[in-house]
Amino acid sequence: MSIVELKNVEKRFGPLTVLHDVSLDIQPGEIVSVLGRSGSGKSTMLRCINGLEAIQNGSVVVDGITVNDPKTDLRKLRQRVGMVFQSYNLFPHLTVGQNITLAPKLVQGLPKDELRTLAEEALRRVGLEDKLDHLPRQLSGGQQQRVAIARSLAMKPKVMLFDEVTSALDPELTGEVLKVLEDVAAAGMTMILVTHEIGFAKRFGTRVVFMHKGKVWEDGPAKAVLSDPKTPELSSFLSAVLH
Repeated sequence: MSIVELKNVEKRFGPLTVLHDVSLDIQPGEIVSVLGRSGSGKSTMLRCINGLEAIQNGSVVVDGITVNDPKTDLRKLRQRVGMVFQSYNLFPHLTVGQNITLAPKLVQGLPKDELRTLAEEALRRVGLEDKLDHLPRQLSGGQQQRVAIARSLAMKPKVMLFDEVTSALDPELTGEVLKVLEDVAAAGMTMILVTHEIGFAKRFGTRVVFMHKGKVWEDGPAKAVLSDPKTPELSSFLSAVLH
């Protein structure tokens, strides 16, 4: 049973079609790396999966919920689908612990001691248990991104979406964030990552989806697709990224 299913999805911004007839089936536990040049529709596809963008045609179903059904409660959906962005989107005036527990407090109404335990557990998973009472400005970019990941994990989602989460970081900080992603992957989380980290895609990805001009051009097991591209577009993309 697919946990994420896109069927013939079309997304337009005014006259511009950003996603053309995109179909994908993602099984529980898959780690799908989405590759492609800027403007190929990768990030827009993620935003359609968690209902941040409305689609014009087709359907998006996540964990049995039809995202594009007007009757769908998107707040409920987002308890099952975590999303981590390139910019960490932490609230600067809240501590790390408060950032992590804001959604569980609002949505689940958990008592204070349970919220603290939840925050500590989420921070332990990203190696930042000593930062609970820090403010975001006291952390490095890599640490802030790890807090953003912890915030998503605290909601215990079924699927996590990552949109270029390392692209604003220098190589050392990228390494620490990738280590967290590896741990989340090893725990069995279904993950869809828009990324340029080909090494990560090869080592930990179960599957690669290559997008070009708003369409899926290649889709298959990560190692096979990356070792033997079937289209000149993917070949040239890989040579540009790897050199």
